[in-house]
Amino acid sequence: MTTSCSSEVAALAARAREAATVLAGAHRSAKDAALLRMADALTGRTREIETANAADVAAARAAGIPAAIVDRLSLDGARVAAMAAGLRQAAALPDPVGEVVRGSTLANGLELRQVRVPFGVVAIVYEARPNVTADAAGLCLKSGNAVLLRGSSSAARSNAAIVAVLRDAVAAAGLPPDAVQLVDASSRDSVRDLMTARGLVDVLIPRGGADLIRSVVEGSTVPVIETGVGNCHLYVDADADLPTALSILLNAKTSRPSVCNAVESLLVHERVAGDFLSTALPALRAAGVTVHGSPEVVLAGKTAGVDVVEATDEDHAAEYLSLDLSARTVSSLDEAVAHIRRFGTGHSETIVTSSQPAARAFTSAVDAAVVLVNASSRFVDGGEFGFGAEIGISTQKLHARGPMGLAELTSTKYVVTGEGQVR
Repeated sequence: MTTSCSSEVAALAARAREAATVLAGAHRSAKDAALLRMADALTGRTREIETANAADVAAARAAGIPAAIVDRLSLDGARVAAMAAGLRQAAALPDPVGEVVRGSTLANGLELRQVRVPFGVVAIVYEARPNVTADAAGLCLKSGNAVLLRGSSSAARSNAAIVAVLRDAVAAAGLPPDAVQLVDASSRDSVRDLMTARGLVDVLIPRGGADLIRSVVEGSTVPVIETGVGNCHLYVDADADLPTALSILLNAKTSRPSVCNAVESLLVHERVAGDFLSTALPALRAAGVTVHGSPEVVLAGKTAGVDVVEATDEDHAAEYLSLDLSARTVSSLDEAVAHIRRFGTGHSETIVTSSQPAARAFTSAVDAAVVLVNASSRFVDGGEFGFGAEIGISTQKLHARGPMGLAELTSTKYVVTGEGQVR
């Protein structure tokens, strides 16, 4: 295979490929020891990481970057500790490499096994969130892959500090430090280089906004696993327990509005809309949420003494990543599903209902990576699912879908064992 990437990225990828060869044959104990050293190093050098991150955050605020992006960029002791905890959780998980996916003995006596193997070199292009640096490094190492990390320029200092810490820990554990490498983020050319590093990079994963993902998917000659934006809906069914629905809505919208699993759109069955909105709209206002509503929701806002912005189709389609929420009433579950099909992004969709038939109909009809019943979409996360963090949430339908953990970072190969059979 040929590549048209720059010599700098080609050199990084070549070193990564050498490291990947070592990792592919590494015993689980060696990889787990490295992960635990990486976790300890993060907590032991937290101040160093926080200092680098403070400079990034100050620069972002001075540049007028939106608050939601600044929140994604920001690290503190608790977030660094969470990064370390994700690495420790990954160390405790089973090693996917070598797992037998299926096997059989053919009629001719051949033993056939399909086993999990690493991809090799995984490149990840992501925006703002430096915690992804540690998550991706840990999951790739555990699954036997070397990783090329290309974060955003806004997080350059933070990512450099984190990668320096991780590389030192990997080397101290006796594994090649080039298993974790940072790609220069000062120019967009480095993204293009990764996109065209066919034969050097085995898989490219974009994680960020719609524009980034679209450009990588459409322009890459390297195989891409597509993650997606999250216009996540919450549907309050006619048979919903309304206090439960309100609790889930407030958690899904306000606990951390800048992340992709936050709810962006509210749908309410018209039978319960009056009762629900009379409570929900004031509660949302108290939490600082601006509601962009259909005419029925605007009217309900006036009745409740809450200003509601009249919504457009663009509002219903938006991934706000802020304290904004689109809302409308629907006459049936089918109408709710039709709205989700029109405006949804295939990420995570929620129904609140006490009706089992309604729950089954919703989970069957909605086409999304994750469908939730009576639970907040904020649970759609690799760590919450027990995966030890995640590479991203895939909204495609090939190979990986939903939160991507260790198994999703492997391919398979067939091992065929015989006793001299010929065809």
